[in-house]
Amino acid sequence: MRPSVMPIHVFALIATFLLALPLGAQEAFRPDTVTAEEYARAEQFMSYNTNDLVLRTGVQPNWLPDERFWYRVTTERGNEFFLVDPANGTRDAAFDHEQLAGGLSRVTGTDYTAYDLPFNQIQFSEDMRRISINVEDGRFECDFESYACRGVAADRSGGRGGRGGRGGRGGPPIAPSPDRAQAAFTRENNLWVRDTQTNEERQLTTDGILDYGYATNNAGWTKSDRPVVVWSPDSTKIATFRHDGRNVGEMYLVGTQVGHPILEAWKYPLPGDEYIFMIEPVIIDVETGEMVRFQMPPDPHRSTNCDHVVCGGRWADVQWSADGERLAFVSTSRDHKQEQLRVADTSTGIVRDILEETEEAFFESGNGGVNWRFLPASNEVIWYSQRTNWGHLYMYDLGTGRVKHAITSGEWNVTEIVRVDRENRMLYIEGVGREGRDPYFLHLYRVSFDGGEPELLTPEDANHSIALSESGEYFVDRYSRPDMPPTAVLRKADGELIMELETADVSRLRETGWRPPVSFRVKARDGVTDLYGLMFVPTNLDSSRRYPIINSIYPGPQTGSVGSRNFSTARGDAQAIAELGFIVVKIDGMGTPWRSKEFHEAYYGNMGDNTLPDQVTGMQQLAERYDWIDIDRVGIYGHSGGGYATASGMFQYPDFFKVGVSQAGNHDNRLYEDDWAEKWQGLLTVNEDGETNYDNQANQLFAENLQGKLLLAHGTMDTNVPFYSTLVVVDALIAANKDFDLIMFPNRGHGFGNEPYMVRRRWDYFVEHLLGATPPDDFTIRADNN
Repeated sequence: MRPSVMPIHVFALIATFLLALPLGAQEAFRPDTVTAEEYARAEQFMSYNTNDLVLRTGVQPNWLPDERFWYRVTTERGNEFFLVDPANGTRDAAFDHEQLAGGLSRVTGTDYTAYDLPFNQIQFSEDMRRISINVEDGRFECDFESYACRGVAADRSGGRGGRGGRGGRGGPPIAPSPDRAQAAFTRENNLWVRDTQTNEERQLTTDGILDYGYATNNAGWTKSDRPVVVWSPDSTKIATFRHDGRNVGEMYLVGTQVGHPILEAWKYPLPGDEYIFMIEPVIIDVETGEMVRFQMPPDPHRSTNCDHVVCGGRWADVQWSADGERLAFVSTSRDHKQEQLRVADTSTGIVRDILEETEEAFFESGNGGVNWRFLPASNEVIWYSQRTNWGHLYMYDLGTGRVKHAITSGEWNVTEIVRVDRENRMLYIEGVGREGRDPYFLHLYRVSFDGGEPELLTPEDANHSIALSESGEYFVDRYSRPDMPPTAVLRKADGELIMELETADVSRLRETGWRPPVSFRVKARDGVTDLYGLMFVPTNLDSSRRYPIINSIYPGPQTGSVGSRNFSTARGDAQAIAELGFIVVKIDGMGTPWRSKEFHEAYYGNMGDNTLPDQVTGMQQLAERYDWIDIDRVGIYGHSGGGYATASGMFQYPDFFKVGVSQAGNHDNRLYEDDWAEKWQGLLTVNEDGETNYDNQANQLFAENLQGKLLLAHGTMDTNVPFYSTLVVVDALIAANKDFDLIMFPNRGHGFGNEPYMVRRRWDYFVEHLLGATPPDDFTIRADNN
């Protein structure tokens, strides 16, 4: 019998009620030691121990051309593949698992069992009589009549329906054309195409040089060999750009090794630099190689949605007309304040300006993706704006550039357009804050191009994740909450339920003593605005004692501390730390997205704020609500932006935060990437007295205020946030004669936060300095915890 989602939901509500009961005077929880056995118990709440305890979760539909789809989940028997036919409302095994295991065992000489097959992906033949699978270094095809399997050549096209892949084993990343006949790639700063059937290669550009190449993907802090191109619908043209970084300043890192060190140097623009990355848009005829350059000055390397031009793996602000004769795109100013929607004639390069929008702080075209749409067939364009303090869609006349009407309105946000039904003039959109529930819960709606009341298609009180079929006639809806395991259902485009696919089974997880975090709501710094968060308490909580509280922080501005509102068995090591004798909280403070624009702009131009006023007041309110929180013992930790906020909290609230663990912090954004810092702090300005508008965010200028215990950590080969950012804080602490602790991770990049050594040292630091106990000697966290 499949367990209901209600018991765990009811459990969480009961737990919340019990935790809120007032208690009398309590004793502080101050053990002399925390043992290795207690560390081992805490480690059982890490994701690598909890995820495998949940069955029937993680439904990822793989849509087929006929609207059927397959998915793979772990069930009571093992890993199973299912095939779903929405038209007939059926869900069956995708193949005979026993027979396929036998056929594969015979051809490979290795014994495989039915529900532990050595692959995660399958590809059906067009007649649905065979599947192709990859097993280790080989590719095999198995038929459904005899279940005989044979070795076949590897697929070099990137796979049906994929956005890209690698051009053969060991080849460069490719961008396949819509018809899959060709694939674009870069080589030595120029753009090439390869015929996917013959593997014949042709060079499309010849004048690309180092730091001035075509389709190159380099934002300084992030780089990729994948070409930045957008193919025309008929696969005859490519839209791309020439990427100019010739005068951009360089970043330097040196690896640690025996003998001469190896210097890494690459272009990395910083705030205030005279030269940043610029792009020069072009159209290339794939057959002739003819290039059309846009008749306009170069654009800053920016977009309407993310920091640079590639968002979600693609060049975001570019859309073709169906006939390939026009290309719509948006030019974004260096400081992200000004947006110019333009349309280029792809045969002449003549550019026409359509509309412009300017913001005082920063412009964003949505949360999940770029939310403008080019509709040349009806001479219209859909534009996203937060002009009313909320993110909504507006219909514009493409000819005049004037607004015709609002498509959506009200005190809620459209987050992403997920489908445009041009024939029926309907939009399918995701939005938050409209249902009067948790304002972070995503729901799916549809609304007419002409506006009107949006129709809710996902009514459950939960956070919804949507996967549409190619035609848009069906969608898989996966919904959950932090206190409710996920359910996956299949719906028609109008929201009608076809069938339930899976409901997660968390019985084995609950048997370990696991319980979901407690969702809470507190008031922000202004005493009016609601803030939302999660609280993690020890599963063996003794309500007669008082526990130190630790703030797990990520301040934004592009996201918050909590992250997704989906169900999760573990959110980092928050619950594990709680098991050691702490209360751990995550609070989404003002200055983070998904709420109103005013909320998001709360600390624009003052990133040193780091939502800390909200973190402090939020924890104080929780301490008033729960007597077992010891507000006199407060810790804080975070990574990257969270590392920045951690040090800031220790320096700016030294009487409140007693212990901090700051990892990979961007402590002064003048040492960090230009496209991010200039969006949230503004363009760098220097006054006559030498002071700048970036001084309020520079942690080293406040380091002399440190009173508590601070552990700093950074990777020496961090190409995202170079370690110099931490060293300027170290230098200031030394100058102020302050005691602190430092760990430098040799040859590590930005993601060392989950390394076993860092996890253990983080735990040790709070146990020793905040709990006042002795941690176990050299406890070993599991080495494969990533």
